Amino acid sequence: MHEILKRYNEANLFGKLLGLELTVIEPGIVEYRMEIREEHLSNPMAAHGGAVSAMMDAILGVSALSLAVEEDKLVSTVEFKLNYFAPIRLGDKLLGTGKVSFRGNRLIFSEGTIVIENENNKVACKGLGTFNTYPASKNKRLHKSLKT
Repeated sequence: MHEILKRYNEANLFGKLLGLELTVIEPGIVEYRMEIREEHLSNPMAAHGGAVSAMMDAILGVSALSLAVEEDKLVSTVEFKLNYFAPIRLGDKLLGTGKVSFRGNRLIFSEGTIVIENENNKVACKGLGTFNTYPASKNKRLHKSLKT
């Protein structure tokens, strides 16, 4: 895994709070796993859409980031869209896959899918995201930490 991705994953406290587990398959393709816990619920029957949305944001953003870091670049979100297809419940084990489907000079477009593994990989939602790339050196704090 690229050093910038390692640092990002270590520093991502929100991802740790959610219980997100990252696997980089290759630059531009990632997987995240998350088990739905009580703190993810909006009511006794279903996970809060914000918890699932946060997972999708990570899937899309890190798939773009995993490709951008190959050129010593970072990404910022331009646009993000999510469609929900099935309810997600307490104890569900989610697998999210993200893949870059377009890479231009400054923009990267990613697609993601979250399935419920314990329901025969039922598709729970799909997302799309557009990301702007910029030099990693513009992030002074990260750039400094990479030198130490």
